[in-house]
Amino acid sequence: MKVAIVGGTGKEGRGLAQRWARAGLEVFVGSRDAARAEETAAAIAGAGRVRGGSNEWAVEQADLVVLSVPYSAHAATLAALAPRLAGKVLVDITVPLVPPKVTRVTLPAGQAAALEAQAIVGPGTSVVAAFHHVGAAHLADADHAVDCDVLVCSDDEAARARVVELVAALGMRGLEAGPLANAIALESLTPVLLFLNRKYKSAGAGLRITGLPSA
Repeated sequence: MKVAIVGGTGKEGRGLAQRWARAGLEVFVGSRDAARAEETAAAIAGAGRVRGGSNEWAVEQADLVVLSVPYSAHAATLAALAPRLAGKVLVDITVPLVPPKVTRVTLPAGQAAALEAQAIVGPGTSVVAAFHHVGAAHLADADHAVDCDVLVCSDDEAARARVVELVAALGMRGLEAGPLANAIALESLTPVLLFLNRKYKSAGAGLRITGLPSA
């Protein structure tokens, strides 16, 4: 599988790129600054499977794209990339946080960033919401086993299943969690986890779903 990470020079994007490269996937790190993306790709362990360039270039190389940008850049980034995303799967990991009150749930105008993404890119792109509850600190250490489930929402069942496979490549359990509308709940849980981190001085609280023997 060829995976592009838009905003791949950030903490989350870099961590995902490194882990997927170690798992044998071909990864394309994208950034508004192509040179920075190239530097990031070269520095990642297993760099033979990682290349860097502009966001536009990265999207064109892959059939599955991960969007890892701050919510403030979400709409503009998607609008610029929408034509190149046609026919691809877009995994949106964005959480609509409103600094400095990042421990408080704030619903955006479209109710969820993933729903807004689907509205921007149109029906020709399958949007999947996932990875909202995996701390960047965990992803940064590729040798660290992450004790966390990843909930995956999309209106496209085949796209959900593909992302569950991507989660497994990271060494975590992916769980299909329903249609894209359920991203409202997924994104809203992130401020709760951030509050728990502050309250209990955690390096990165996550979620574990119990009572699913078949999963």
